[in-house]
Amino acid sequence: MLIPKKVKHRKWHKGRARNIRHATDKIELAFGAYGLKAMTPSWVSSQQIEAARRVLTRYIKRGGKIWIRIFPDKPITKKGNEVPMGAGKGAVDHYVAVVKPGTVLFEMDGISEASAKEALESAAYKLASVCKFIRNA
Repeated sequence: MLIPKKVKHRKWHKGRARNIRHATDKIELAFGAYGLKAMTPSWVSSQQIEAARRVLTRYIKRGGKIWIRIFPDKPITKKGNEVPMGAGKGAVDHYVAVVKPGTVLFEMDGISEASAKEALESAAYKLASVCKFIRNA
């Protein structure tokens, strides 16, 4: 799973509802011919990214290439069960990537369009965001 090697701050503030705006970067295909674009804002965890990557590698069968355009760098903390109120913030539990609508999540190349569409739509089931298949114009 993807986690940062080193972070500037171990625990982050949660942040406000800023990710409802549309993305301004990573909005077009840069590497592959086919891609998966997020339509809704969400936090995509490193476990979800890994699950989607496994689905994509199963479909390409050593024939194509996959690019992951997002990286989980936001730490999410969690307190233990039955811990009383107070006593500070919990320990870092996992990492997420903040995804805005319009962000390209995955790209593929080297396989047919039909199999790429099937693979990317299967991978979209693993993610927390509603996604759509896009192709290079």
